[in-house]
Amino acid sequence: MKKGIFILLIAGVFAACSGNKKSEKDIIESDSVQVISTANEESRGYIVQVGDTAPDFSMVLSTTGDTVKLSQLRGKLVMLQFTASWCGVCREEMPHIETEIWQKHKDNPNFALLGIDRDEPAETVLKFIKTTGVTYPIGLDPNADIFGLYADKDAGITRNVIIDKDGKIIMLTRLYDPQEFAQMTELINEILK
Repeated sequence: MKKGIFILLIAGVFAACSGNKKSEKDIIESDSVQVISTANEESRGYIVQVGDTAPDFSMVLSTTGDTVKLSQLRGKLVMLQFTASWCGVCREEMPHIETEIWQKHKDNPNFALLGIDRDEPAETVLKFIKTTGVTYPIGLDPNADIFGLYADKDAGITRNVIIDKDGKIIMLTRLYDPQEFAQMTELINEILK
């Protein structure tokens, strides 16, 4: 058996935003992680796939005004969370991200979590942060340009992208599926232990 973590990504079908399942199995390997995906990422609205180098971008953080560039986070495990205030599923998932991922790993110098708010003004994002009670950084994505690097601009959210220390995508999620979220959390915990 090869060294690694085995993750099965399952695409769910939801009333608000649907995805299709694909029976073909994709296996992607990196130095520390082996990811098995049965999900057709294109059917989930992604234009990137597990194994791709994560597209680089710069983003202004809504709370501080600081600019962060993804490529400057190389060497860290990075989680991107695409969100918006009007997304009910995002509001359902965000408290879990806050407690199960951010609070556990926020002080780990090998981890970065960036929320990316899709096409909303800073005032709306700040209000959204306050109402959800999250403390992880959330940046602005005017015109959904960052979102468009990862998924079709007409595709829905919430979605998470996990990027390894070398800048490769190792997991993609769509909507909030407790089983998929648990797999993502386990993957993050395993890499950061």
